Amino acid sequence: MDLVAKGHIQEARTFFNRFREDHEMMHLRDLQKLEGVLSPSHLEEMEFAHSLRQGKVNIKICQYSYEMLLQYLHKTQTTVILGIINERINFQVFPGQPSSISDDAELVTLTGSTQDTANQINKKEVHWGLLEDSLEERLEKAAGLLSDSEKAEGETKDGDVDENKKRTAEGGKPGSSIKKVKKDKTASATGKTLRAEANSASMAPRVKPELALPIISTEVEQSILEDLRNRVQLSSVALPSVSFYTFINTHNGLNCSSISYDGALVAGGFSDSSLKVWDMAKLGQQAGNTVLQDENDMSTSDPVTGHTSGKRPYTLFQGHSGPVHSATFSPIGDFVLSSSADTTIRLWSTKLNANLVCYKGHNYPVWDVQFSPVGHYFASCSHDRTARIWSMDRIQPLRIMAGHLSDVDCVQWHANCNYIATGSSDKTVRLWDVQSGECVRIFIGHRSMILSLAMSPDGRFMASGDEDGTIMMWDLSTGRCVTPLIGHTSCVWTLAFSCEGSLLASGSADCTVKLWDVTSSTKPPRTDENKTGTANRLRSLKTLPTKSTPVYSLRFSRRNLLFAAGALSKSASTA
Repeated sequence: MDLVAKGHIQEARTFFNRFREDHEMMHLRDLQKLEGVLSPSHLEEMEFAHSLRQGKVNIKICQYSYEMLLQYLHKTQTTVILGIINERINFQVFPGQPSSISDDAELVTLTGSTQDTANQINKKEVHWGLLEDSLEERLEKAAGLLSDSEKAEGETKDGDVDENKKRTAEGGKPGSSIKKVKKDKTASATGKTLRAEANSASMAPRVKPELALPIISTEVEQSILEDLRNRVQLSSVALPSVSFYTFINTHNGLNCSSISYDGALVAGGFSDSSLKVWDMAKLGQQAGNTVLQDENDMSTSDPVTGHTSGKRPYTLFQGHSGPVHSATFSPIGDFVLSSSADTTIRLWSTKLNANLVCYKGHNYPVWDVQFSPVGHYFASCSHDRTARIWSMDRIQPLRIMAGHLSDVDCVQWHANCNYIATGSSDKTVRLWDVQSGECVRIFIGHRSMILSLAMSPDGRFMASGDEDGTIMMWDLSTGRCVTPLIGHTSCVWTLAFSCEGSLLASGSADCTVKLWDVTSSTKPPRTDENKTGTANRLRSLKTLPTKSTPVYSLRFSRRNLLFAAGALSKSASTA
C-alpha cells in the first residue's frame, strides 16, 4: 500500500504476488479486497485499506519465539524491519512453547483500534441476566408453589398408604387408594421436571428492562405458558425431535428462510424481490421432512400486498424492489419483517396478508433483520457498516450503532432485550447497549466474516458462526472465548440454542445440522488437564446430514422441537 501511495504500481503488484501465498490461509478475503487497489485514489476511497494503514496487527507469540526474534534483530541491525515492526505490529507475548496456528483462533487478529482500546471496552459492565417478572419466572414461581403443596400432600399420601395397608389386612378393597397414590406420583414427577427446568433459569440474575415492553394479551400469555409447561427437557442423552422443511424448485432464487416460534409458518425471501409464507396447517404436513414447492407463478398482482390463490400453496408478499436478504417472525407470528437490497425493511401482517409499513434509514442493502424476544422492537444491519434499532410504531430508527470496519452481516437480540450483538465482515462480533447505543464488548478471534449469532436462554453465553465453518462460544461477562466448535466444513448460516440452554444446534452450507453439548463446555475447568485446550472443547453430540440441502435456518419451538429449513441444491454435494 505504501508503494501504491507513492505511485509505484508495478512494483506493488510484483511485491503483492510474491508474498500473497504466505497469507492466504489466514487472510484470503482481505487479500481479495487489496488485489483491486491499483492507484492512490483507490487507497483513499477504500475504508478497509484506510483502517489497515492506521491500525496495528496483533500477533500472539510465545516467549521463546519472541526472544529469538529480538536476538535476530539485534544481531543483524535491520533497521527497516525494526521500523515496520514498531509501526505496524503489536506483539502479545505469552509463556510456554510454540503451538500450531490452527490451534489458536486469536493468533492473528486485526482491529481498527489498538488492543488496549478493545480491552478498555471489554471492562464495561454487562448485566447479562433475565428480565424481572418474565413468563419463565412466573412459571418457576408456580412450580415453587407446587413443591410447597407437595409437602402437605406427602403427609396425606403417607396416611393413605397406611390406611390402604390396614384395609388390605382387614380384607377391604384397596383399589381407590392405590389409584390416588399413582396419580400423586405422576403429579410429583411433573413438579420435579418443572423445578429442574426452573432451577437452571433461576441461577441467572434478574435485571430491569431498559426498553418500554409491550403488553401481552392474556390469551397469548396463557398459550405461551401452556407451551412452557409442556416443554420437553433436552440434554446430551435426550436429543430433540427435528422437523426439516425443504424448498424445491427455487432455481437458486432463495436467499433466506425463517420459521415462526411454533413452526406453523415458514417464510422464504427470494432474489426476485418477493417474500413467500407457507402455512403448515394448510399443507397438512406431519412432523418429519416437509417439501415447500415454489411454483414460480408469474401472474401479476397488486404491489405491496400479499395474497393466496387457488393454485398457490403459499401467500405471496410483493413490495420490495430488490432481492430479499432476511425475514423474521414476531414472537406470536402475527407479523413478519423482511429486509432487502433496496435498503428498506418492510413489515407485513400474516393475518391481513398486507404490507403495513416501509422503514427507510439504511443507505445500502440491509443484510439482516431480527424481531426482539418480546416483539414490537427489531434490529437491522447493513452494508453501510451500521446496525439500527427500530420500533414498529416509528418509521425512523431509535438507535444507530456505528463502529464496525466493514459490512455488518448479522444481528441478534440478547434474551433480556437490553443488548444486541452484531457480526461483521471485519471478523469481529460486538455487543451494544440498547439504551446508550454504546459498544460494551468486542469479541476477537474469528478468521473470516461472521454469518450467524445465537444467545443462550439465560443470557450469559453467545455463539457465533463464520464463513470457514468455525463456531465460537463466548462468555458475555468476560468477553472471552469459552471454547471453539470445530466440525463444519463450510459456512455456518444459522445457530439456535435449545430453550433450557443445554444444547446448541448449528446449520451449515455443508448440508448438515450439528447438535453440540453446551453444558460440558461452559463449566470452568477444575483440573490442570484442561490446559491443553482439547478437554474443554465443545462436544459434538450428533450430526444430522441432509441429502443435498444446505441449512438456511434453525428454530427451537417453545416446546423444544427443532425446526430447520433449506433449499434443495443439486450442486451442494459438489460445492
